[in-house]
Amino acid sequence: MIQPAARVSQVRYEIRGPLAQRAHELEQAGHDILHLNVGNPGRFGLHAPDTMRQALINNLPASDAYGPQCGIFPAREAVAIQFQERGLPATRFQHVLIGNGVSELVDLSLRALLEPGDEVLIPAPDYPLWTAATMLNGGRAVHYPCRAGQHFLPDISELATRISPRTRAIVVINPNNPTGAVYPQELLRQIAALAQQHGLVLFADEIYDAITYDDASFTPMATLATEAVCVSFGGLSKVWRACGWRVGWMVFSGDLDRSTDYRQAVEKLAALRLSSNVPAQWAVQTALGGYQSIAELTAPGGRLYEARRAVLASVAASRHLQLVRPDGAMYAFPAVRCGADAAFDDHAFASRLLETAHILIVPGTSFNIHDPRHFRITLLPEPGQLQQAIAAMDALLDELLDT
Repeated sequence: MIQPAARVSQVRYEIRGPLAQRAHELEQAGHDILHLNVGNPGRFGLHAPDTMRQALINNLPASDAYGPQCGIFPAREAVAIQFQERGLPATRFQHVLIGNGVSELVDLSLRALLEPGDEVLIPAPDYPLWTAATMLNGGRAVHYPCRAGQHFLPDISELATRISPRTRAIVVINPNNPTGAVYPQELLRQIAALAQQHGLVLFADEIYDAITYDDASFTPMATLATEAVCVSFGGLSKVWRACGWRVGWMVFSGDLDRSTDYRQAVEKLAALRLSSNVPAQWAVQTALGGYQSIAELTAPGGRLYEARRAVLASVAASRHLQLVRPDGAMYAFPAVRCGADAAFDDHAFASRLLETAHILIVPGTSFNIHDPRHFRITLLPEPGQLQQAIAAMDALLDELLDT
């Protein structure tokens, strides 16, 4: 037997793990599965704007060759202009790197930064790629709690206690996946000050930056971290519903002099993979400069807004579930109402729900928390489907919690 690297066995990614594989088996057997596990807009009929498709098609003849390792100029310049418009006038295209989605860029940014044993502060719950990529690149993930009782926001003093001499970076996911929390400006300012005080890199995962609801307001971390090294991540996958196009970007800001060597190291690693997907990069300028159709989906009457409303109402009427209201992103992170010491198994619940109701969810402990009462669902289906799904969860919990 060929033995895989031991570190791979430590990677947790249940979003596409054994439960998703079992769902595929059930589909092959003829069952319809409601996929609440992945934020994949195209699966639910939410597609990229036609203008972006046209930009890709028009530039196909110019896409046969390898592109620059940091991305084509029009895409990088469009991202730089977006940051200038956000209040960062010093941003230039040289500070932008285009990758095959944010996932690739997370890996490159950590690989260029970490020595064995270096620590990265990551929120819990987190998007598990951050924990996995830290570990796979020789680092140690140190999780700072974002508890439901605090609206899934971190306590700044508790975060500060986790900084050690080996800490290299702080990760902030805002709007948050999986909880939907949107960080207040003052909290972001405090995190930025902490990074500056200790000379840490700030990784701002902002892939859901334009997806907020009601009065929630997104503040770019880069506008507050002017004295620290800040690396902001965004892309076409969520706001522009182009997951399969695999286009993401990272932007260096703040103390640019101190980040020069680090940025060059990331660019060297990018050169090793030659270039990212060239055809889809031509859509970046159109996406950022055109009409922002995501606003139609997040406003009252919009698909995402009404799906979120249906989840909030259904959970409020539930016999067994509770929920901290998600103010952003495209997920909800409900919890089962039972004691913290109750013997509830989120993986067993998710498995039973899949087998009996053909609904696929992600167990909460997959997001690097210890509390087994949570699970994540996406807000992408039609509101009626989500209402029916939560009713099915309640029915199953009637059975499980009475035994």
